[in-house]
Amino acid sequence: MAVNHVEARPYRPDWKRGRVAGWVTTVDHKRIGLLYIATTLVFFLAGGVLALLMRAQLATPNEQFITKESYNELFTMHGVTMIFLVVVPIFAGFANFLVPLMIGARDMAFPRLNALSYWLFLFGGIVLYSSWFSTGGAPDVGWTIYPPNSVFAGGTGVDLLILSLHILSISSLLGAINLIVTIHRMRAPGMTWMRLPLFVWSIEVYAAMLVVVLPALSAGLTLLLLDRKADTHFFLPAEGGNALLYQHVFWFFGHPEVYIMILPAMGIISEILPVFARKPIFGYAAMVLALVAIGFFSLLVWAHHMFTVGLSRPLLGFFMVASMVIAIPTGIKIFNWLATTWRGNLIFDTPMLYALGFVGVFTIGGLSGIFLAAFPFDWQVHDSYFVVAHLHYVLFGGSMFGIFAGLHYWWPKLFGRLLDERLGKLSFWLVLAGFNLTFFPQHMLGMMGMPRRIYTYGQGGAWEWYNLASTIGAGVMGVGIAVIALNVIVTTRRGRRAGGDPWRGDTLEWYTTSPPPPENFDRPLPYISSARPLRDLRRRIQESGAG
Repeated sequence: MAVNHVEARPYRPDWKRGRVAGWVTTVDHKRIGLLYIATTLVFFLAGGVLALLMRAQLATPNEQFITKESYNELFTMHGVTMIFLVVVPIFAGFANFLVPLMIGARDMAFPRLNALSYWLFLFGGIVLYSSWFSTGGAPDVGWTIYPPNSVFAGGTGVDLLILSLHILSISSLLGAINLIVTIHRMRAPGMTWMRLPLFVWSIEVYAAMLVVVLPALSAGLTLLLLDRKADTHFFLPAEGGNALLYQHVFWFFGHPEVYIMILPAMGIISEILPVFARKPIFGYAAMVLALVAIGFFSLLVWAHHMFTVGLSRPLLGFFMVASMVIAIPTGIKIFNWLATTWRGNLIFDTPMLYALGFVGVFTIGGLSGIFLAAFPFDWQVHDSYFVVAHLHYVLFGGSMFGIFAGLHYWWPKLFGRLLDERLGKLSFWLVLAGFNLTFFPQHMLGMMGMPRRIYTYGQGGAWEWYNLASTIGAGVMGVGIAVIALNVIVTTRRGRRAGGDPWRGDTLEWYTTSPPPPENFDRPLPYISSARPLRDLRRRIQESGAG
């Protein structure tokens, strides 16, 4: 299969040397990727502080640490921050830095568009956080912004939230189009579709899903803003509108968004496990098909978030079956990851620990998702802490464990230094223990009837003990994340220098220096004859040396 390949761009000054103006005006995909990652990590710390404040309020019964109005603002801003300002854009950062390197390209297809997508993302985050200082304070309507409550909410906080989501949607849409064109048109000679790294495949599906579902979100938010400001009645039942219309539009975006946030993490795990097991990925073709199948079926199951709104039984049955079907390709990936480690020469460095942690906690989240896909069970636990536990096992236990794995794995490629292994392993065990102590008790809280989004509860019973355990776990997890930050600070100047290929990786980003030069590769690329080009190159060198 012939693959189009663009000519090399003219040499530019070393991308590492720019001062502030150099970073502000850059169109280099590596710098833009680093800007994305750094900015999202700042927002991650902000969202984590909001979460700790909520857990402090819920640590003991009848707590008055914060008011109910402030609590509503905290959980709204926490949810929007983590979903729209952390998980989705940090994968855009990984993709910006790594995809051109992994496919043998010099840059992204549209460098200036790439820079625009980052600055729109930053501007959208600033608009959102400016709502703290607006009339009426930050938005307090939940990250789903359900009408009619969001229509009648006072102040300008909800307006700024809608504006920020519009800006962030444009940013993500531009970035997704850029990634799709780059992957389709700029692959190295010999890199056919079935020789792409699995991380690149995950980004291809991630970007395609963003292009499909973001217009639906934008349409719903536009109609909501018209209801608030132009006296329309799209979502107001008392005026002839339909509040469920918003839910359909929002969840047509919202459920694929869950997989948009998990598929790149799956791609990261699929790159790390073979390297640290010293084996090829088990069932490459099946892994590719599973990625595509997850992306496709995620577009068909949005109403499983709406089982309690009064849908007809045939619709309930369809969305229940469709939701459970997604478990098949997801199970294929989990079993293929386990098969990759089976009888492998396992190396338990920090990236591998986080990757294995991902497999474990995401499996728990997936199993609870199958429970919620059965509408009789969902009727019992809808809007309870069981749903909170499931969401965090999938998104924090899934996405963030994958992100931490990817940061530790590609850190030497990003900055040329290895993170400290002792601090890395300490952070893993603290995050793993704290995460499970935080969110596993919330399954029981949901089964016992604790609604989500309440800011306090009465004394007596097991609620207070489970909530106290959850708050303690959040503190432990926070310490683990602080250790990651300490690791970054300590190793920035004193970390062990990494060569071009410190892990003996399989993909093309390890063929260049750490960090890469301006043009990405300072020597000719090998012809791509498999999904593991560096392994092939090492084998050919050994064979030629033996000969």
